[in-house]
Amino acid sequence: MRTELQIPSDLKFLAIVEAWLLDCLQVELGDRIDWDKQSSRLRLALVEAYSNVVRHAHKEQPEVPVLLRLELKDDIFLLEIWDSGNGFDLSTYMAPDPSACQEGGYGWLIMKRLMDRVEYQLQVNGKNCLKLETRLPSKIDDSEEE
Repeated sequence: MRTELQIPSDLKFLAIVEAWLLDCLQVELGDRIDWDKQSSRLRLALVEAYSNVVRHAHKEQPEVPVLLRLELKDDIFLLEIWDSGNGFDLSTYMAPDPSACQEGGYGWLIMKRLMDRVEYQLQVNGKNCLKLETRLPSKIDDSEEE
């Protein structure tokens, strides 16, 4: 399954973005996965990625839409978030120090913990792409782990 959503760069559309993601997955996967465990994880990663685009990449250009592409191959979830901002230089990223009261910088850390693979491509055909990938364990896999 592949689908995409082009949506305005405005946090008032966050609920629509979340519903799009979860509804698409629900239609495709049905009850094959544990929604209680997986939906929270996927929602949090999406919210972090989309809100970062709105607040940072498109801060000076809210009229520019965000493109979200969702692909599901068997049990592999892949989400691409495309923006038209200046981009983020990952070589300058420093993970937050838990002992300091740092206000920002947690997004990358959160996404890396929630997903199996996080990749950021700066300026691909004039746009930036954040790729989030993870395996969605089936209910059978979950019960075997317990």
